[in-house]
Amino acid sequence: MLPALHRLRLQEPPPVLYHLYQAQEEWAARLRPLARHTAALLAATEPGRTASLPLHLLEDLGTTHAKPAFGLAETRSGDRPVAVREETVAEAPFGRLLRFAKDTPRPGPPLLVVAPLSGHFATRLRGTVAALLPDHDVHLTDWADAREVPAAAGPFGLDDQVAQLVAWLETMGAGAHLLAVSQPAVAALAAAALMAEDANPARPRSLTLIAGPVDPRVAPTREGKLARALPPGWFATAETALVPPPFPGAGRRVRPGTQQLAASVLSDLQAHALAQLAQLRALAAGDAAAAAAHRARYDELRSVMDVPGELYLDTIHRIFRAAELAQGRMEWRGRPVRPEAIRDTALLVVEGTEDASCPPGQASAALGLCRGLPAAARHHHLQPGAGHDALFEGPAWEAEICPLVARVIRAAD
Repeated sequence: MLPALHRLRLQEPPPVLYHLYQAQEEWAARLRPLARHTAALLAATEPGRTASLPLHLLEDLGTTHAKPAFGLAETRSGDRPVAVREETVAEAPFGRLLRFAKDTPRPGPPLLVVAPLSGHFATRLRGTVAALLPDHDVHLTDWADAREVPAAAGPFGLDDQVAQLVAWLETMGAGAHLLAVSQPAVAALAAAALMAEDANPARPRSLTLIAGPVDPRVAPTREGKLARALPPGWFATAETALVPPPFPGAGRRVRPGTQQLAASVLSDLQAHALAQLAQLRALAAGDAAAAAAHRARYDELRSVMDVPGELYLDTIHRIFRAAELAQGRMEWRGRPVRPEAIRDTALLVVEGTEDASCPPGQASAALGLCRGLPAAARHHHLQPGAGHDALFEGPAWEAEICPLVARVIRAAD
């Protein structure tokens, strides 16, 4: 196993980089309402309305660390609406176990949805949860913004994420199911393997992995190639920063959410450019619904959170660089992780043919690692024409993937 680079002693410069990110965020926060008000003034005349269109694009500028609301106040049970309320089931320094409780005596099988801890709040899975709510008792990993976690709380690396999932499954009790979206796929599979080997009564009855980098050596992405090509210490010095005062996490090493978002946009620059062009056309045509939908999507994208530096570096070095789990070399706090120990947890892997973030084959490597499972308990779904986000939100998720998840859960229940 590679050395834990996040534990190395580094020459720590003043957190100048983070101050620059924060200055950019504050500057954009002042510019957005100014652009909006100026556009409204110009729109009073027809020539001015045309001139005001580019100003609306400035509403997508910059980032914010303000967490959006889930806004899931209602779902359906059969043919009737039922109220939904958020309940905090358990709290930890780096997040809380959130339940979307329903006013119904039969909420459905308990399901823990593991949100990515990669720069956005768990509200990014709003559509995922909304589709699952009618048939399941949905719990969610509501991760904390690392800059709000005091340094005294200690580090949070890959081993800690695995331990947190085990703890929250134990809180939910026997009979729960587990679904991980993207980044936490390795942690979820490791947690299931450890619990299976221990015959833990809270081990999940089913495990769904949606587009996670179980074996990033398969069809490697640009990010995966960089992780293997660049010197091990480069990411610690160039891609992480220290949180400055006055934030509660002052002194903590993080992967800044602003930096994560910039990397994400640059990796798919053409798609974002086309989205901005489509927004200009919608505004010019007076299509208020399309313009509002675009704005809502980018409001969500601009809402970022800092990732614990230890988890980011572990993801780079233990998952993308060393592929520890895929090569049978992963250890959890010194203990080997054996996916072949999973024998009674149904496994579903979901991938998309057009997923550039996690190409087909990376997540389905889990099917081969879980060789202790009978073939009938291992399921693979390849969604035609689907990119990364379409696998957990939108029409394909709602019409095809979510019903498949529900069928696997019911069969395993």
